[in-house]
Amino acid sequence: MSSSEQQTLAQVPSVWTRPRRQKEQPALSQEQIVAAAVRLLDAEGIEALSMRKLGAEMGTAATSLYRHVTNKDELIELVVDEVYGELELPAADSPGEKWREALAQCGHSLRAMVLRHPWVASVLGQVGLAHLGPNLIRMSERLLGLSVAAGFPAGEADLAVKAVISYVIGATTSEASYLSLLARSGKTEKEWLESLLPAAEAALEDHPVVKDHAYSRHVQDPARLRDENFDYGLQRVLDGLAVRLGRD
Repeated sequence: MSSSEQQTLAQVPSVWTRPRRQKEQPALSQEQIVAAAVRLLDAEGIEALSMRKLGAEMGTAATSLYRHVTNKDELIELVVDEVYGELELPAADSPGEKWREALAQCGHSLRAMVLRHPWVASVLGQVGLAHLGPNLIRMSERLLGLSVAAGFPAGEADLAVKAVISYVIGATTSEASYLSLLARSGKTEKEWLESLLPAAEAALEDHPVVKDHAYSRHVQDPARLRDENFDYGLQRVLDGLAVRLGRD
């Protein structure tokens, strides 16, 4: 990294660009704070996260947290990198002919992680230098390695990876928002859809094509249908990459 790049990074506030304090409160650690923050976010969502509330959840004052995390923005960087550590990624040296299966596995693992932690989708555009986190770097290293092994030239391998990730994040953000709405309803997915059926039928009365399509999907298992919808889009992205590589 050049000196100018280092100076630029130093000007951007981030947990990944400042020295970590050597003296930490023995009874508390950054790792414990991050784990507690993830639990709070999973239970109550991003709106509930504050240093004061997190401290109360941990039975300590917010000032104790500031010994380890400078502010809420740093905490969000840390929790995002933490959940990215859950991804199951194939080895970067997988044989080139298995590139499609490997990237599909990465896509499904990323989707599963976001659906376990729906709040992630709402903060991905505001996490500063999150790409410098160790787990995000590990993900980038693996995905780039898979893309290079597939046969993409170095200058294009990164673009191929971004195409896959962009689809996964875009599709999963909508799905995570839908599931968050569903959770607030207090109903199962099937119960919620059933409750909407009369209103949907009335709204689609003059739109027979959409109505027939909606009915054919209504009788299917909604969770399985979401899985199939996601995989269909992912496979079409991979189709495009396969054409780019000149493969069937």
